[in-house]
Amino acid sequence: MKNQLKKLVCSIPVLFLCVCFMPVEAQQNTNALSWRISSAYNKYLLREVHQQYADRQEKFTEDLSSKEKFLDYQQDIIARYKKIVGDFPPIGDLNGQIVGVSQKEGFRIEKIIFESSPKRYVTANLYIPDGDGHFPASLQLCGHGLRGKIPASTSAIQFALNGIAVMVVDPVGQGERIQFLDKDSQSLTRGATTGHTILNSGANLLGSSVAAYEFWDNHRAIDYLLTRNDIDPSKIGVYGSSGGGTQTVYMIGLDDRIKVAAIGVYFSQRERMLELYGPADGCQHIPYEGKEQLELADFVLMMAPKPVLIMASRYDNNADYWSVKNAFRELKEAYGLLGSPEKASIYVTERGHEIPKETREQLTTWFRRWLLDDPTPIHEGPRISVPIDELQCTKTGQVNTSIPDAVSFPDYNLALADNYAAQRAEFVKQDKEVIHAKVTELLGLTIPEVKIRPEQTGSMKLRNYDLFKYQIVRVGQMPVPCVVLIPENVQPESSLIIYLNEDGKSELVGDDHTVSSYINQNTILVVPDLRGFGETLDPLSLNDTKFWNKEYRNAMISMHIGKPIMGQRVIDIMSVLDFIETDSLLKDRNVELIANGLYGPTVVHATYLDERIGRAEISRSVKSFKEYLDKPLQRDVYSNVLYGVLKYYDLQDLMKLSGENRIRFSD
Repeated sequence: MKNQLKKLVCSIPVLFLCVCFMPVEAQQNTNALSWRISSAYNKYLLREVHQQYADRQEKFTEDLSSKEKFLDYQQDIIARYKKIVGDFPPIGDLNGQIVGVSQKEGFRIEKIIFESSPKRYVTANLYIPDGDGHFPASLQLCGHGLRGKIPASTSAIQFALNGIAVMVVDPVGQGERIQFLDKDSQSLTRGATTGHTILNSGANLLGSSVAAYEFWDNHRAIDYLLTRNDIDPSKIGVYGSSGGGTQTVYMIGLDDRIKVAAIGVYFSQRERMLELYGPADGCQHIPYEGKEQLELADFVLMMAPKPVLIMASRYDNNADYWSVKNAFRELKEAYGLLGSPEKASIYVTERGHEIPKETREQLTTWFRRWLLDDPTPIHEGPRISVPIDELQCTKTGQVNTSIPDAVSFPDYNLALADNYAAQRAEFVKQDKEVIHAKVTELLGLTIPEVKIRPEQTGSMKLRNYDLFKYQIVRVGQMPVPCVVLIPENVQPESSLIIYLNEDGKSELVGDDHTVSSYINQNTILVVPDLRGFGETLDPLSLNDTKFWNKEYRNAMISMHIGKPIMGQRVIDIMSVLDFIETDSLLKDRNVELIANGLYGPTVVHATYLDERIGRAEISRSVKSFKEYLDKPLQRDVYSNVLYGVLKYYDLQDLMKLSGENRIRFSD
């Protein structure tokens, strides 16, 4: 036996023989990277963001050389937007009803409920001028706030007093349309941003988004306005601030009926905002925007040269003023090229994230100029108070507890996933090549052609095994920090296990009981930290707790650039497998993979795609994407979201396609 071991050890590469004895207090330092930057993964992702927008800027500048080229650019960005915006729900009768009217001096407020799709009830207030009129009308899209359309809108009142009707719509997750409620109709989440983000992850799994859901509700709100005899269908506008500004941006490129728009304390440059502040809430992002090179200015340019007003503040903490200026410059250049420079305007205040009186006056003046052909400056009158009961449309204050047949968005998402079951069953019957192509597409995965380069960064001599540290380098990818544990009695027939521990490799190696159970069986352990775990874990302080995800910013940026975080981690597993093949002691062994926690779905995909993994065992992980819809109030969902995956397959489908008993959940 000693001669066999001596012979085996002689075959170990030089890198493995560089063992140094370490003091006990250093034995738990398993960091393998030769550098330490806490936000390294985020910086890696932002390089891709910058490149995508640099390419976009080059194309935009080139197409500003002529009106004809710009019109082609405009049609191209509309097509790219439609490609990613997601699916819309079925259309049905609006069944609009006025459930209350409050008469005020010079205007009235109607309480309205309509169905944007069957059993999806939308609550709204319509502020309408006195008289029979054939009034111009606008939507006001609410900013983030659980109360939605309540309290009464000062700007809507001023519009109505100046001859323009305004419909203020409760967005999904706000006002009377909160989706996560307790028995007393109170919200179960901290605010609208949390609710939106939780809803959005489920919608993304189904190939849609909260942005698409909001657009559809707002689109149907215009449909409702056009059913009325007192509204002029040729004079429709839309405006909103903050989260309402987001809705406005996403709406104006898809609804040709909109003739004028205004965007408050939101419009800026996506690239700079991602770098400065990170991603915003779920309703403010559509997956693949960066991949399709769509800047926020592009969404506005889709409606050019229709009139648009940008309402900005120099000290807005949600819209960096430098990027506001740069984005508006693009609008002005394009509108000038189209012969309508006066139709793109900006009004800036020395304020923060707010729409003060002077801005509201500019807003009303802007809409009167373009809808009533009257540029006379408007001065806002005294504020008018309206009791809540004159604005609230439902008895309980919530659609989902007031209207018996109302379908909540979580229930809608779950039903849609069930409806896709037959479609998924047909998909997995297709040729292996077809399935493989779709899986890699959803992962945003391109199999790297660049070879890996393992670099040893340290070693330790421990009681009955040697520990070697490596960083696995593949140009264009994040380096993978990894430790290899070699038992002192390793044999040619010893098996090899890749162990992926959600809490990091350091915690696993520090668990003597777990390590000993493998070392005593002469099993080689390869323990990496895939990107975003362990050594490259993003600082929790940079991921707002309201988003319920400890790696929210990197997960959302990954979706933005078209490379879901799961697909990137599949590449890391392939890099580890490549590393194993480069070493004479490690290669040609039976490779098993053990994983836990958030690693689970990544491992299912990697095992399906790479036959070098003999078998995989997973614990403490979701077993189906549908679990995220069954129990939507979960944390860290975005770590495992693939856009539209439930149209094609679920995790159990990939497990079956991988071969009998090749992947199993131990719990």
